[in-house]
Amino acid sequence: MVLTPLPDSRTGPDGSAVIRVLSYNVRSMHDDTAALARVIRACAPDLVLVQEAPRFFRWRKAAARLAKSSDLVVLSGGATAAGPLLLCSLRATVERTEDVLLPLTSGLHRRGFATAVVRIGGARLGVLSCHLSLQRDERLAQAGLLLDQLASLGVEHAVAGGDLNDVPTGKAFRHLAGPLQDCHAAAPWGGELTFPPDGPRKRIDAVFATPGIEVLGCGVPAGLPGVADADLRAATDHLPVLAALRVPATP
Repeated sequence: MVLTPLPDSRTGPDGSAVIRVLSYNVRSMHDDTAALARVIRACAPDLVLVQEAPRFFRWRKAAARLAKSSDLVVLSGGATAAGPLLLCSLRATVERTEDVLLPLTSGLHRRGFATAVVRIGGARLGVLSCHLSLQRDERLAQAGLLLDQLASLGVEHAVAGGDLNDVPTGKAFRHLAGPLQDCHAAAPWGGELTFPPDGPRKRIDAVFATPGIEVLGCGVPAGLPGVADADLRAATDHLPVLAALRVPATP
């Protein structure tokens, strides 16, 4: 299946920016990293919200290799955010970054957010990558902290995405989809289900946008030119979510 075209990145005459945002759990790059890079490059993203980036020995070099092989640069995150990582194209001008560690629950994995504020064209945008808990109560609390973190960025427009470990009917997912736009629900494009990659049964990965951002299309890019099904299955244990968004210019 060949997908209908998704808008390319561009800057409008009024300074508004059409951007591509990709959310992708890369399972610490333990799988086929060449396939992973091919998928990312084919999606031509301006921003990549990575989950499960390498966190241990020489993690910075691993993040740099992923960025270079994907024709991107490291923006923020990695081990300092407990796994979430942000990559960006040279189209983005970085204003500031912050890696946030969340409260640790005994016996569970440390979680965190990779965040940044960037300018693309005439638009100023907050960005956040997350990987929420497997434990229901902690996950719901982290969804609340995510909304607080977005608000603390002090920007009108923001995008957030990641591996939620929750489905659209779940409490954490619904908590985010209240004040934010669930981009796939707003403008369905491509595939819906994200896990596992071979015969996906659940949508647990998502991209969200604040009100005021126009969602032009969002979904799993299976069938996008250059994205091979074999690469999607080999790259990692999740399918990526690609969104095209129009962000208004900042006055």
